[in-house]
Amino acid sequence: MKSVQINGVQLPAVGIGTWNIGDDPAKLNDEVNAIRAGIDRGARVIDTAEMYGNGKAERVAREAINGYQRDNLFIIDKVLPTNASAKQLEHSLDRSLDNVGTDYFDLYLLHWRGPVPLAETINEMEKMVAKGKIKSWGVSNFDVSDLQEMWSLPSGDHCVANQDLYNLDERGIEYDLLPMMADHRLPLIAYSPLAQGDTISGKLTDNQLLKELAANHQATIYQVMLAWTIRNGNVLTIPKSSSVDHAIANWEAGEIEFTNDELKILAKEFPKPSSKQPLATI
Repeated sequence: MKSVQINGVQLPAVGIGTWNIGDDPAKLNDEVNAIRAGIDRGARVIDTAEMYGNGKAERVAREAINGYQRDNLFIIDKVLPTNASAKQLEHSLDRSLDNVGTDYFDLYLLHWRGPVPLAETINEMEKMVAKGKIKSWGVSNFDVSDLQEMWSLPSGDHCVANQDLYNLDERGIEYDLLPMMADHRLPLIAYSPLAQGDTISGKLTDNQLLKELAANHQATIYQVMLAWTIRNGNVLTIPKSSSVDHAIANWEAGEIEFTNDELKILAKEFPKPSSKQPLATI
């Protein structure tokens, strides 16, 4: 299993996402068991946000982690941009901490840019670190200009991660954002690494090359797609797991190692951009 270091903590490169869970009470047990299956296999990172189901995903995470040793987990949460102010950020943080049932988050992200000045948000993040409510802070959906602005601000260099959309279908950040982050040793957290399944352009699950690679590795196409996102290191990928089987498959994807030839043919089939692209988001 590849690993990634965030805020000095070495973590398995495959984590557990919680986007779009908690909405259907009939699926609660399956969702809880899926998260637990991931943890039982060795996953440490659980990624959630106050926006996900207006706290419902956080509460599913709370039930899932009940009984596990907190120090063995690395929990990421996110604040909405409208709540990232001096007046509101701590209130939102406290609500999320209560929803998840923990005294602190290992990483707290600004979910995307919004109306609150970035300097104000960073100042509040620093206060929360000083209070022990979060161990570190980061950002999400930031592009090159956003990071440059952040690094120009007081304490902006305390940011420990940037979370962006990244998958075989969306390689835009490879043109300039990922190289710049690598230069600054800023890890990427890749969200939607499975590219929304069949709904994306080209229907990756029907791609002949991906079918052949999956067969070569005795894996599924989804596992190949997931393994690709962490192929170069410095990336934490956070697929959602809606069932125990999916959770186990996601974890096992982290064991796939591509040959140089396989990476070359993947790059030919899914070329990286040759020019600056607008930052892709969902």
